[in-house]
Amino acid sequence: MSSRRANSCEVAVIGAGPYGLSVAAHLDHAGLSTRVFGEPMGFWRHNMPNGMMLRSPWRATHLSSPDDSHSLDVYAAAHEVDDTKLLPLRDFIAYGEWFQRHAVPQLDSRAVTLIETTSDGFSVTLADGEIVTADRVVVATGLRNQEYRPDVFAELPATLVSHSCAHDDLGIFRGKHVAVIGRGQSACESTALLAEYGAQTEIISRGDIHWLGHLTDGSAPKRQLWWLREALAAPSAVGPFPLSWLAEFPGLARRLPAKLREEFTRRCLKAGAAGWLKPRFDNVTCNSGRTIGGARAVDGRVVLDLENGARTFDHVLLGTGYRVDIARLGILSHELLDAVARIDGSPVLGAGFVSSVPNLHFVGSYAVRSYGPLLRFIAGAPFAAQAITRAALAGTAMRGADDAEQASETAFGAATADIISPRR
Repeated sequence: MSSRRANSCEVAVIGAGPYGLSVAAHLDHAGLSTRVFGEPMGFWRHNMPNGMMLRSPWRATHLSSPDDSHSLDVYAAAHEVDDTKLLPLRDFIAYGEWFQRHAVPQLDSRAVTLIETTSDGFSVTLADGEIVTADRVVVATGLRNQEYRPDVFAELPATLVSHSCAHDDLGIFRGKHVAVIGRGQSACESTALLAEYGAQTEIISRGDIHWLGHLTDGSAPKRQLWWLREALAAPSAVGPFPLSWLAEFPGLARRLPAKLREEFTRRCLKAGAAGWLKPRFDNVTCNSGRTIGGARAVDGRVVLDLENGARTFDHVLLGTGYRVDIARLGILSHELLDAVARIDGSPVLGAGFVSSVPNLHFVGSYAVRSYGPLLRFIAGAPFAAQAITRAALAGTAMRGADDAEQASETAFGAATADIISPRR
């Protein structure tokens, strides 16, 4: 490898969560000069609640290293983590930190404040003002600044209304009357934790909660159907069968027509919560089928206007999920942001996860619109890491990476079109 000027690298990876660490591990193993920036597992540590359990199956929760020497299995065996039970958040964070120490030891924990284009690549400005130049940049910042706050709550202060990602300890609401808005995994798990911490909790949603993998009817036919569905489940369990199997092939999903891919992704990411949460709802009030017409502060509390009357709470917790808009990242220069082709805030990505700006890549949730629902979950990290490494080794995301992604998936994709959007 040719010598490089000081403070420069071939690839700068922005973010040190599951995607950033996996991409960096593969790039480093390939011999590419790589700099990685960010606090390891920072979003998971600061923006998810203590006591949370991972919804993803164990087999879909591995960070990716080229030889699998840093898999969750290896970590669990060395640290006596029980692989037959749900994985606690604290253990997953510890695993990510262990992965970083062993697979990405060169990590720089400083935050990135600005990414700009230069005549021959990119400049990356760090929080202390230092500037690093790079030929290629991978944005892997997870869901940073992407939380969705419905307009009805826009004028209320954080002391009264906050998003679930604003808290790593829901115990602060002990003894409070809290409304949780939403019906997905984040909303439902936050609701269960609040109740267990001693809050009086009510979950408010537009529709009924969809419990995933939960047997609600104990009859023999229902039991048989449930076991069959479990047996046929795709490894990552993203979406309903059989769409879950298509989700396992992001390279194929990218080749679906845009409208078909959008419908496929929507169906795979419909709001739902893991069935193991339902028994923890004994002390929870479920108020489903409700639309919030207004929200206002009255005497230090929050009043929500519902169709069936007003309800007053000490606090409202928004389990309303995330909506991707790379403009909200706050680290892309105006010129760079304007050069990235986007649809509804998501970058349009080609082979190797490259954007319309050559050598600028986006992974994780930023890639869902282009690559399908697997990229919303940890399970998509291995595919992303391998695809970006191929692109970087080729010097650009061109036909070589495109062919590698396609492989033998095309025929399978043709057969799924009627499943996703059946002819009427």
